[in-house]
Amino acid sequence: MPVAVGPYGQGQGQPSCFDRVKMGFMMGFAVGMAAGAMFGTFSCLRIGMRGRELMGGVGKTMMQSGGTFGTFMSIGMGIRC
Repeated sequence: MPVAVGPYGQGQGQPSCFDRVKMGFMMGFAVGMAAGAMFGTFSCLRIGMRGRELMGGVGKTMMQSGGTFGTFMSIGMGIRC
């Protein structure tokens, strides 16, 4: 009977610590980008940005909040290892 191979190779039941840290960063980055999109849009519209300036401001806010939240989530996942 063939042995089922999981996503982390044969014989490994759990992901490595580095895989967990990467996954924590990706999850945190996604959540931070969503939050940055909401807060960035409202703050940029509130100060009167329009058009290309609005897109640049929202994109910058999304990247900043995504990177920040992703970093803290990856640190938290690293501590759990």
